[in-house]
Amino acid sequence: MRIVSLVPSSTETLIHLGANVIACTRFCEQPHLGNVGGTKNPDISAIVALAPDVVILDQEENRQEDAAALKEAGLELFVSDVVTLADALQLIQDLATLIGGTPTPNVAPEVTPIGLSIFVPIWRRPWMSISGRTYGASVLNHLGCTLVTAEADDPYPEVQLDELSAWAPDVIAVPSEPYEFNDTHLVELQNSTPNSTIVRVDGQDLFWWGSRSPSAITRLHDALNLQ
Repeated sequence: MRIVSLVPSSTETLIHLGANVIACTRFCEQPHLGNVGGTKNPDISAIVALAPDVVILDQEENRQEDAAALKEAGLELFVSDVVTLADALQLIQDLATLIGGTPTPNVAPEVTPIGLSIFVPIWRRPWMSISGRTYGASVLNHLGCTLVTAEADDPYPEVQLDELSAWAPDVIAVPSEPYEFNDTHLVELQNSTPNSTIVRVDGQDLFWWGSRSPSAITRLHDALNLQ
């Protein structure tokens, strides 16, 4: 089966499963594969020319208009919708089934609850975070962290630093992506809530799902468990 994947997490998982991925996006970090553009602006003509058996997309990661264009071109689509850790673990089995493999149960490792409140910045200008309706929040919940922005209406709410000061989270977990925070940005955060501990974490471990999820939980627990 020839596969084009437009979802970095799924690309990584498919390769882990031994799938024949023939192309992916430039964000998938698979330099040995040809890329067909970005997640939000894939080269539809290039994908069609590759004549894949299936194209992998995700409800949030990719645009509906691109999915429609690929479908109109006669290509088979597999569209994931990952919001929780349970969704991610199920997706590993679904992708294994898709490529004709044998799905095996995937279980998130049990960890000692961290028991700390946490803020996760994902952008600056404006400052943004994640709500409880995201995969990253589900991972943090599994770790026993209380996300201070969990009740936000928007999955990726804008945040004012005076709000952060009022929340005074135990931990500010600064991911390595999607935004590249430098030391000056960390000083801004620390000045707004001096008693919070700032910890840098692997953004892929927090936001990429699939084959890395079980081991990512262990790494994140080690990074955030300050007690």
